[in-house]
Amino acid sequence: MAVRVLRVASKSLAFRSIYVGLSRASFCSIQEGGLLIEEEKYAWLKDLGLKAENNGVFNGSWGARGETVTSVCPSNGRPIARVRQGSLEDYNDSVKLAKDAWKSWAMTPAPKRGEIVRQIGQALRGNLENLGKLVALEVGKIKPEGIGEVQEYVDICDYAVGLSRMIDGKVLPSERPGHTLLEQWNPVGLVGIITAFNFPVAVFGWNSSISMVCGNVNLWKGAPSTPLTSVAVTKIVSEVLAQNSVPGAVCSLVCGGADIGQAMAEDERVDLVSFTGSTQVGQKVGTTVQNRFGRKILELGGNNAIIVMDDADLNLAIPSVLFASVGTAGQRCTTTRRLTVHEDIHDDVVERLKKAYAQVRIGDPLEADTLYGPVHSEMAVDIYKKAVDDAQKQGGKIVHGGKVLEKPGFYVEPTIVTGLAHDAEIVQRESFVPVLYVVKCKSFEEAVGYNNEVKQGLSSSIFTKDIGKVFNWMGPLGSDCGIVNVNIPTSGAEIGGAFGGEKHTGGGRESGSDAWKAYMRRSTCTINFSKELPLAQGIKFG
Repeated sequence: MAVRVLRVASKSLAFRSIYVGLSRASFCSIQEGGLLIEEEKYAWLKDLGLKAENNGVFNGSWGARGETVTSVCPSNGRPIARVRQGSLEDYNDSVKLAKDAWKSWAMTPAPKRGEIVRQIGQALRGNLENLGKLVALEVGKIKPEGIGEVQEYVDICDYAVGLSRMIDGKVLPSERPGHTLLEQWNPVGLVGIITAFNFPVAVFGWNSSISMVCGNVNLWKGAPSTPLTSVAVTKIVSEVLAQNSVPGAVCSLVCGGADIGQAMAEDERVDLVSFTGSTQVGQKVGTTVQNRFGRKILELGGNNAIIVMDDADLNLAIPSVLFASVGTAGQRCTTTRRLTVHEDIHDDVVERLKKAYAQVRIGDPLEADTLYGPVHSEMAVDIYKKAVDDAQKQGGKIVHGGKVLEKPGFYVEPTIVTGLAHDAEIVQRESFVPVLYVVKCKSFEEAVGYNNEVKQGLSSSIFTKDIGKVFNWMGPLGSDCGIVNVNIPTSGAEIGGAFGGEKHTGGGRESGSDAWKAYMRRSTCTINFSKELPLAQGIKFG
């Protein structure tokens, strides 16, 4: 009987027993190397089909030939399990199988494709708790946020099911008698989806659900540091496909590093590349895809701001700033990093924020009373330390936080910095960590200018009761971001609206509204049902 060690991290420092999963995934206790798994706390991992050794390639069957990586738990820095990544050979095999699967999938009626997506959503509902806990364990975000992320995938499945019966075109009036002019939308083919560590479930869901009902097949490369989540999600999806006799390659997975991402960007067989990540990497991906005239969706950085005017309802503003700046330990693309406050209320707002920050419970993200977990990696800790140091060197004052916590894992204090100029280099820089820069403004116009002066243009919010400011904020001389909010935080977008931003954020749109059009190609079709051959513009030829 095969014996496999499931290496799962615990919040305990002590070297204690681990549990060994037998081939039938039961558990018994054995001593080895000091890693710990608590049966009651972590037995749910086996319900997601995860083992000590996991294959990170699925294209109709599981297997991988690349190097093995270890998933690390951010809450204590200990190994969770191992995943064998895909090689370039695995990638090429997956592309071939996906392109072949597309031939039948594209010809499946859209409502039938929607039915498959509905079942995927239902399967996710059945795994909501466990998958959410896995996100908390592997990413470091608190359990409610992990569950909320899976719920977002469920919601977009529901949205996509409705869309599968509503994908439309136009019938346009023709200037020629006996002619009909119309638009036909068809799937692009193979969609390559590259996602980031901070939303390892939802972003794949946004893309794959819409892409599937549009008639595309998908090839997913998740973040190298969240391979277990990628494997678990793919197992859920693959079971639904198998139950419906749909080729598994319709939703393929190739875990891997930069080599797989580069191959995807360069590969002309990949008709659309959807990339979520940093602006620096996204610029390279976008340029590579553009050089081969491929299609792309880029969801990149966001140096987001909240503006609090002197007439704002602070009972709304303060908790909004807290959630948007502290949630996910500052590692959302929509996290609030800049807070612009009218000078008349600046000191009051800062004092209220300090009190709110002091009440944030820091700890194990799987514990029920935790509001703030670790950052994702040691690299994030280094970025945090540099941001805090640079802020002080550039004239900032730390009024809350500013320290790395002396405990196992990657914990840093949520931090508030005041006294910086609005155009200070550190304020203009997007540091993907929980550091909030508070600056003063004298007027609405000045605040809008501060909002728009950064290179990114993802999310923005204003708190005011002035209806004139509200509509000016939404207008052509207001916020230049893709997401423009009033009296709500910068984070927490709903799936019904198109998600994305401008400038160095990339200009892409995912999720709701008419974002589905990015996953399809449009043909303008003219049909002559007469016996004459009139030409457009009344041209006479011959």
